[in-house]
Amino acid sequence: MALDKQKKKELASAYAQSFRPMGVYQIRNVKNGKILVLGSMDLTGAGNRLAFMQQSNLNSIHELQKDWKECGGDSFVFEELDQIKPREETMNDISELKDYQEEVDALLELWIEKLQPFGDKGYNKPKRK
Repeated sequence: MALDKQKKKELASAYAQSFRPMGVYQIRNVKNGKILVLGSMDLTGAGNRLAFMQQSNLNSIHELQKDWKECGGDSFVFEELDQIKPREETMNDISELKDYQEEVDALLELWIEKLQPFGDKGYNKPKRK
């Protein structure tokens, strides 16, 4: 079933204007319990990225490099911590992304403060004062 160019363009535009789940997640090492807490504008994509890295046995996340080599990629799991609910079904203006990014960043700070994923507990680096 071939799609014509106009239909492809419409589908691509609808996808670009749709919201993907966004929020905060952690990558947890099941062998030692250490976590890396991150935020994303696309939680599904972040989970898929980890799954791809595990399948290809390649790691592009600098903080995990040492333990990835020692424990293997299968020792890491993706866990969603919190999700931001979009105010609308679709995005009318790309500038809305900035507001959502600020929400993701604020939520990430809250989770980092709560979990303290530093040192023996995690892979995050404390903020410099």
